[in-house]
Amino acid sequence: MNKVIIISDSFKGTLSSEAISTIFKNKWLESFPDCEVISIPVADGGEGTCYAYSLSMPGNWVEVDTIDANNLPIKAKYYLMGESAVIEVASVVGLPHTKTKNPSITTTYGIGALIKDAISKGAETIYMGLGGSSTNDAGCGLASALGVKFMNFKGEEFIPVGGTLKDIDNIDATETDLGNVKIIGMCDVNNPFSGPNGAAYVYAPQKGADEEMVKVLDDGLRHLSNIIRECLGIDLESIEGTGAAGGIGGGLIAFLSAKLKPGIETLLDIVDFNSKLKGCDLVVSGEGRLDKQSFSGKVIDGVNKRTSKAGVPLALICGSATSEGILMAKYHGIDNVIISTPKDTPLDDMVDNADLYYEDAVSCLIRGIL
Repeated sequence: MNKVIIISDSFKGTLSSEAISTIFKNKWLESFPDCEVISIPVADGGEGTCYAYSLSMPGNWVEVDTIDANNLPIKAKYYLMGESAVIEVASVVGLPHTKTKNPSITTTYGIGALIKDAISKGAETIYMGLGGSSTNDAGCGLASALGVKFMNFKGEEFIPVGGTLKDIDNIDATETDLGNVKIIGMCDVNNPFSGPNGAAYVYAPQKGADEEMVKVLDDGLRHLSNIIRECLGIDLESIEGTGAAGGIGGGLIAFLSAKLKPGIETLLDIVDFNSKLKGCDLVVSGEGRLDKQSFSGKVIDGVNKRTSKAGVPLALICGSATSEGILMAKYHGIDNVIISTPKDTPLDDMVDNADLYYEDAVSCLIRGIL
C-alpha cells in the first residue's frame, strides 16, 4: 500500500470525522509505515462544516460582529480560503444557541453580515452550509441584508420573518450587494419548499413550533412561493432541497441566483478529490449507520461515485448497518464493509469505547489486506 485516503462522516454522538481520521491513520501506519495517508475530515453542512474545511484547506478564520436569530449581538466566524469562503448558517442562527426558540419570529438577517464581509475580502465564491438553523423565514432576512426589497400589501418595505411571509406582496431583487459573486448552498436534504414534506412540517417542530404554528408557517411558505413565481419567474416547489434550513435553500435560489449542491459534492470539489485519487490504492469511508439513505447524496454516496469512476477500491467502516444498507452497498459495488460496533452493544459502552471499536475495525480491514 503506497497511498490511502480516509474520508469518513462522523459517527453522530460518538466520534467526529476528525477523530476517525486520526484513529485510522495511527493504526494504519503501524502496518504500513511507508504509506501516504491522506485525511479528509467532512461535515454535513451544519455545525463543524467550516472546521472540517479548515483541516483540509489552507485559509484563515474571520470573525464578524452581527446579530443572531433573535436580533441579539453575536460574534460569528467563517473560513476564508483565498477567493472562496465557507459560511455556516448555524454559526449565526443555529438552534443550540438561539435563546428564544420560535421560528415564526427568528430571522436570518445576521447571516448577511458574514456574506458582505467575505465579499469585501475578495471572495468570489461563497459556500453556505445550510444545516442546523432555528429559522423559517426562507432566507428573507439575509436577502434583505444584501439589498433585496420585500413590500407588503400597503407598498411598505419590511423584513419578513416566518410569521409574516404571508404579508409579502412584491419582491425586488434587482439590486443586491453580491455583484458577480457565486453562492452555493450545501445541503444533504431534498425536502420541497412547502407542503407535508416541506420546511415547516418537517423541521419547524424541532425549532419550537406547535401544530398551529406549523400550519401558519407552511401557509406563509406557500404564499411566498407564489409571489416568487409571479415576481421572479422561479418555481421553487419543483426544485428539490428548497426546504433546507427553514427554506433558506429556496431563498438563496430565488433571491441570490444560488445553486444547491450536496455538501459532500462541494467538499470533494474544493479539496480536489479527483486529483488526490491519482495513484491511490484504497479509499476508506463510512458513517455511523449504513442504511438505504446512505446512497442518497450522503458522504458515502458522493465518495463512491468518484472512486468507481476512477477505478479505486472503496472500503466502508460503519458504526452499525441495516440489511438494506449492506445490500445497497453491494448493489453499488462495495463488498468490503466492516461494522465497528458488535451487535447488541449497550449504548453506554458504544459511546465510551467508540474509539476502541473503530480501531479494531481498522485492524480487521488491515488483516483482510495482508
